[in-house]
Amino acid sequence: MSLPSASATGGHLPADADPNRTLQGLLDQRYSCRGFLPQEVPRATIERILQLAQRTASWCNAQPWQVVITRGAATERLRAALLAAQGEPPQSDFPWPREYQGVYQARRRECGLALYDAVGVPKGDREASARQALENFRFFGAPHVAIVTSDEALGVYGAVDCGAFVSNFMLAATSLGVATVPQAALASRADVLRAQLGLAADRRVVCGISFGFADEAHPANGFRTTRAGLDEVLTWAES
Repeated sequence: MSLPSASATGGHLPADADPNRTLQGLLDQRYSCRGFLPQEVPRATIERILQLAQRTASWCNAQPWQVVITRGAATERLRAALLAAQGEPPQSDFPWPREYQGVYQARRRECGLALYDAVGVPKGDREASARQALENFRFFGAPHVAIVTSDEALGVYGAVDCGAFVSNFMLAATSLGVATVPQAALASRADVLRAQLGLAADRRVVCGISFGFADEAHPANGFRTTRAGLDEVLTWAES
């Protein structure tokens, strides 16, 4: 599904468009792609995605995100460097979750098992699951990866703003027929990213987004995650 650009519509949707249905369609269509075609995305399309994502709201309008996007040989160099770093202690700029428990662990497990089932990894096969996990550092075959960083002084609030940017980046990409997958795994190699991409010392790696055109035939793209109902996440305070 492709939407008219803001420049083509004066910054507004056509009069007969239903913004709610448009947003619903994008949210329903977007998924985490884990199998990409090697074909690169045109530079103009990437820039359009960034123009749309740049409308993201942020604390005090700080807009803390900065993005490095790879293409061509730079993607291959980064892919090789990340794979070469496997086995070394991970280094991330933000602390990992202390643990997943209760419903969070259940949702995480459901997602992982669905992926493994889609790609034929038998339950309990640690070697096969480790090979699949390694696909994160191959960018699932994507021709591009966007590394999103925040300013060190902004701490967690800068990272929250970057999270909103990542979400809008993915929705904008979806609207233009480009598939994406957000990857916290890449942030576990912040030292490699910093060295390979020349990131400034005051930049903190939030995550990566691998993107390109989806390989619709790839088995990893054949499942979808579920979403909790409102009754699980909503509390009304009325008195």
